[in-house]
Amino acid sequence: MGAFTGKRIWIIGASDGIGAALARAFAAEGARLILSARNAAALRALVQDIGGEAVPLDLARRETLAAAVAAMQPGTLDAVICTAALYDPARVADLDPARAEDLVRVNLLGTLDVARLTPPLIRDGGQLVLFGSVAGYIGLPGGQVYSATKAAVNNLAETLRIELAPRLDVRLVCPGFVRSRLTAKNDFPMPAMIEPEEAAAAVLAGLRSRAFEIHFPKRFTYAMKLLRALPYWLSLRLTGRLR
Repeated sequence: MGAFTGKRIWIIGASDGIGAALARAFAAEGARLILSARNAAALRALVQDIGGEAVPLDLARRETLAAAVAAMQPGTLDAVICTAALYDPARVADLDPARAEDLVRVNLLGTLDVARLTPPLIRDGGQLVLFGSVAGYIGLPGGQVYSATKAAVNNLAETLRIELAPRLDVRLVCPGFVRSRLTAKNDFPMPAMIEPEEAAAAVLAGLRSRAFEIHFPKRFTYAMKLLRALPYWLSLRLTGRLR
């Protein structure tokens, strides 16, 4: 039996990429899954393949998350995992204001809604898992608005780790480059790219550990952590070479 056998886990953002790979990995361990995403058709196909319950919702529409939460009994989940995010790389001067609002609505405000509404559903000692990103470690050219929202999620998880302790075990996941429809939008080299299945395995291993932050692949994330730790006079000189 795996560590997650029989655990009731709600994954928000489960229809594609890391979310779908996580759902498959948890199902292989015998978890009981509730799977949510905007793409109802993809969600139904995934549930038909691996089992679980499909609960379509859109974090851009706050009422859909609220309705899903209201339909669940308090204290019945072992974990809530929010991977949902939008991504459009762009320079600040080139941003489409409407699209920027969409990213903030889903990536930041949607994650805030998850953090606000779902904790009562989680049993004592259960886990709330938020997906930030290595992109939130330091501002990089072309990374807005995604990078800014992920920096905020990283900060939010740090806050929740204290605010919800000791009842809940809050974790932060910061992936590097993972092959998906999101990273397919990039037109620049992506070092240490990994597959969604590798990312899912790293997340499960991290959740079994006591680490607050789960980051991967280490050969890339440690380099980014070092860049973040440098004084601005040096780190900005180095990131300036990426323009």
